[in-house]
Amino acid sequence: MRPADMVLTQRGLRFRGRTIPCVIGRGGVRSDKREGDGATPSGTHRIVGMLYRPDRIARPADWAVPIRPGDLWSDDPGHEDYNLMVRTPYPHSHEALRRADPLYDLVILTDWNWPRAEAGRGSAIFLHQWRRPGYPTEGCVAFRREDLHWIAPRIGYETRLIVPEALGR
Repeated sequence: MRPADMVLTQRGLRFRGRTIPCVIGRGGVRSDKREGDGATPSGTHRIVGMLYRPDRIARPADWAVPIRPGDLWSDDPGHEDYNLMVRTPYPHSHEALRRADPLYDLVILTDWNWPRAEAGRGSAIFLHQWRRPGYPTEGCVAFRREDLHWIAPRIGYETRLIVPEALGR
């Protein structure tokens, strides 16, 4: 049996009978997502991975992979590793996965522009912890810590994140 879909709505993320408060990208929802526009891409996105900080939280699901010191995510559209996890030293543009703040203590990866990324179409579209209510992301979908930790063990590789194009209007 396929896990339930997660559906983004005006009121939050609908999943397993709940509507969970969340924030999206500062650029709203867009069907023509581009690197750096701050938009959350519309469409149906598969969940393709889960990362966590083992020094801060327990493993949230048996398929979750630890974030190690030196783990990065390439956001350099000019490099062949664009929109892939990479390791230090990495001289190209990237985002650190092991952060001082708790935003990436638990990261759920989507298949947006992955695994064969189209340069400039956007990278690092994750589900992660929010900074605070109402504070937008750079394109990700973000949640309260306790809600993200509730979602994590209830999803799998077959789970889909549905972001309706109508939310961008």
